[in-house]
Amino acid sequence: MNRFAKLAVAGGAVALAVPLAIILPEQFAPAADHVDPPQRTDPAVDDTPDRAADIADLFAAHTDDEFRIVLTFAGPAPTDQAATYDRNVLYKINVSNSAPRTTTDIPIRVRFGEDGRGSGKWGVQILGIPGTGDDGVFGPVETDNTMDGVQFRAGLFDDPFFFDDQGFLESKMTGNLSIMNDRDFFANANDTAIVITIPRDRIGDGSSPVDIWAETLRLGGQL
Repeated sequence: MNRFAKLAVAGGAVALAVPLAIILPEQFAPAADHVDPPQRTDPAVDDTPDRAADIADLFAAHTDDEFRIVLTFAGPAPTDQAATYDRNVLYKINVSNSAPRTTTDIPIRVRFGEDGRGSGKWGVQILGIPGTGDDGVFGPVETDNTMDGVQFRAGLFDDPFFFDDQGFLESKMTGNLSIMNDRDFFANANDTAIVITIPRDRIGDGSSPVDIWAETLRLGGQL
């Protein structure tokens, strides 16, 4: 299981996962989770890395009407690499909108499936969003889908992070800040991502904090 640290989204503000933690009133944002833990996801450590189960980022934002969640994984990946879909990995997005803030009030579960007729076409199913039926919402990947008032898309996206890895390592080695804004370790890299836009009133009442964290679970355990 790969569990991503919690994000808190307080009324009117947005908490994002960023390479360095940002502390804002009533909220916090942890570092990105790319290739973590390395003993399961880093090809330099494990010659069969579990990329599909490797969470990269979790983002959350809201407007007056909508609540958007973005979960990225299997990155950073070269731009010539296809998206990563694995029917044996369950993606769980846990939403807490009431006290205690450590318990899941809205469990959102996402999984992928391949057309059984051998066509090579993949689809995505999202279960647990309030206002959707027992079968949740579902549709093809790499497509903007709308069902039961929920908008969703799963597929390849440009990795949203900026991070100067060389400058970070130089800063650690020398003790002098060496971060440069023209060196981006994540440039020309992709993630596979799940983007979900939900009517805001299905998630929170507009006044209480909403906490979100994500985890992946693989059927049968590690590869």
